[in-house]
Parts: sequence; structure tokens; C-alpha cells
Amino acid sequence: MKRNEVIEVKIEDHSFPATGIGMLDGKKVKIKGAFVGETVSARAHQIRGDRAKGRFIGVVESAPYAISAPCIHYGKCGGCISQHVPMDIQRKFKEEEVRKLFMQNDLSMGEYLGFTGDDDQYEYRNKMEFTFGDEVKDGELNLGMHLRGMKNSVINTNQCLLVHDDFRKIHEYTINYFREKNLPYYRVMRQTGYLRNFILRRGINTKEIMVNLVTTTQIDFNLDEFRDGLLALELDYGLMSILHTESDSLSDAVVPEKLNILFGRDYIYEKIHGLTFKISPFSFFQTNTKGAEVLYHEVKNLIGEKKNEIFDLYCGTGTIGQIVSDKADKVTGVEIIEEAVVAANENAAINELSHVHFIAGDVKDVIAKLQGSPELIILDPPRSGVHPKALEYVKDFSAKEILYVSCNPKTLVIDLRYLIEQGYTVIKSKIVDLFPNTPHVECVILMQRSGLKDEK
Repeated sequence: MKRNEVIEVKIEDHSFPATGIGMLDGKKVKIKGAFVGETVSARAHQIRGDRAKGRFIGVVESAPYAISAPCIHYGKCGGCISQHVPMDIQRKFKEEEVRKLFMQNDLSMGEYLGFTGDDDQYEYRNKMEFTFGDEVKDGELNLGMHLRGMKNSVINTNQCLLVHDDFRKIHEYTINYFREKNLPYYRVMRQTGYLRNFILRRGINTKEIMVNLVTTTQIDFNLDEFRDGLLALELDYGLMSILHTESDSLSDAVVPEKLNILFGRDYIYEKIHGLTFKISPFSFFQTNTKGAEVLYHEVKNLIGEKKNEIFDLYCGTGTIGQIVSDKADKVTGVEIIEEAVVAANENAAINELSHVHFIAGDVKDVIAKLQGSPELIILDPPRSGVHPKALEYVKDFSAKEILYVSCNPKTLVIDLRYLIEQGYTVIKSKIVDLFPNTPHVECVILMQRSGLKDEK
């Protein structure tokens, strides 16, 4: 086996996230996006002693359980990797991968409460961030997702099945409009161009939609006609917000430098568990509303008896803190995105939760100044996990319980190891599937400070 050689591997095992494992030439080969029972082709790389990795190319021989993927973009689009795997088998694989990860790290899951999730496999996303680009160099303008394994190529995903039909109608109108205007997309390496991203959000329970076009300031283009065309579309939902975000940042990520309201307001509403949430353009909100309702139900169940005070760290628009607010006399949330905190405090006021308050700032900085003695700390960090400095402060509060909600089991186990070293024990765990057709899952872990029985 040589670097860049095209190899064929029979997949016999798997690990998180959706990484197939097989043997070839006496080496254990890991290939992300390959599934047990398949024979796949891949390009070899990172060849080390008795192991190697391969970059997935395609399926040579399907697994016995394989089905036909319904989406016309599947296989080329990098958004989904498992539409050809039946939903029940997707979830079986995810559950096995998370449990293996805990075992490999010599971590207990405590009382394992199983795997759950909403039943919708398609049209579940309430947010989609599309990119302007082309599939081939100097090709036709596209709007969509990156090609699988090719970050510089963009496929036009106007028929994506993860989003509601209104999103597809808006997408189709938008790409046709800007193709006709012959406007250039932003090229990261050259730092030239106009069209960058297109972000759609919806309130599933409120039937509201937000449209957000992201461009540079390199071209002065009047967007009134584009706005009017959007408003003329026949949609099932109400188009409540049309925004234009200007960003000349060199970052690939969307960095909002100026926000222009083309129509309506700069937010939409969503309702979850009887509470109302105001969602601003760049604030975090779980991308699967129905799945989030399942997740928050599990979170609330694990809290148990009412607490005197709860800290909700990495709180986004304050969803978890408000949903569990009837479980505490006081809730304090911390979030780095200032507009999300403004929305969170507005939400708390809307929901008449006077004992819930949110603070803007980086958790690792703000937590050092927090006053209080929380019985429970909720951690819901980004994929990178909790900042080590923040973890130190979490430990210093000596909260009786920590409830860790994680979208990345790999960073979760690292943080859990630290907390266990500081005297905490995993009591209960649950896995929730918020992202069908992808390798991602949410884990909910309840930890308790060791020796509590002796303290009583």
C-alpha cells in the first residue's frame, strides 16, 4: 500500500464518526463515510506501521441492507452520507459507535437510558447555510453544499430533501436570479467577488421564515428587485424577515459586519415546550426543532428534583435554561454571541421568567466572575468542547450535579475524564439523534459529585 494509491477495502467494523474499518495488506484501514458490509474504494494516506487511513471514493459493493437514496444530489453532495442506510440501521451504528468510544476511553455511561430521536428522516432542518460557488473552475454559478471531499467545489442543491419545500422554492428563485444578473461569487483565495452565502431559517411551530443573503461590499448592487421577487413566491410559511449581511472578512465562516433589513424584522419566532423563542440571524438554535423537543425532554427528565440555582453555560438563545426554569429558583445563562444573549433575555421576558437571566461573554472569562452556588451546571458547548480554563472554574463551583449536553462525543469523553478526575461520577446517559443521514448525534450525561451520600 502506497500513499495516494486507490485501494479497495471490505468494511467489517466501525467507529465514531461513521468511520468504516477494514483490513488490507495486514493494516487496519479507517475510511470515514464507509459502512459495515460495504466494499469501498478509497485513496490511501497516513500509512503508519499496522494502520492507515483512506479517503472515501465510492462504494464498489453495497451492503445487504442498502436501499436507494431518494435525494437526486446524494453521492455528490457532502451534506448527507447515509441516506442509503435504513434509518433503524443508521441509529444502531451511531449507538454502537458512541458506546465503543466510552469503552475505549475506559469510561462508564452510568445507567444507560438508550437511544432516541424524532422519527422524521427528511425535511427536518430549520436552518440551512448554502454557499455560492461553482462545481468546476469557471463553471456556472451554483448555490448549495460543497461536493463530497472537495471543499473548493459547490454543487447546486436546489432539491435538497433535508429542508422544507419552501426552502427549495426560495433556493431555486435565488440561484436563477443571480445567474441572470451574472454576479461573481466570492473567491476566498483571490479575495474577490460579491456573493458569499445564503442562510435560511424557519420556525417550524410558528410557520415563519428568515432569508439572509451574505455578500461582500465589492459591488454596489440594488437588492430591491431580488427582495420583491422573494415576496412574490407562493409559500406555505410566512416570509417574515429578508436580510442582507455585508461581510468582507477573510474567514470562511460568516462574520457579520453590517446587517441590512430588506423586509420585515431581523428575527423570527419559534415555540418549543410551550415557550416562545426569538431567533436572531446568527444566534445558535438547534437545527432540528422536533429533535430538539425530544432532546430537551430528556434533559428535563434527568434534572429530577427542583434546584436552588442552575448555571446554563453556552446557552445560545437560552432555550435549555428557559425550558428547565421550572426546575430551579434561579437560572443564569452565559453565551459568547451578544445578539443571542439580547434575544435570550427578551425571550425570558416574553415567557415571564423573571428568575432567568443571561450574560454575554466567553464562558472561560465570564464564569470566573459569576456569583452563586449552583446545585446544577448545564454544559452545552460547541463541537470543540468546554474550554480547559472554563472546566477549571466549573470544577471550583463544586456543584452537586453537572448535566453535559454534547454534539461531539469525541470532545465529550475528554471533558468527562477531567471531571471524573475532579471527583465527579457519571450517573446516567442518553443518546439523541438530531441529525438523520449524517454521522452526528447528541449525548446527554448526568454527573454527580462523588461522596454526596456521605455528606447527607
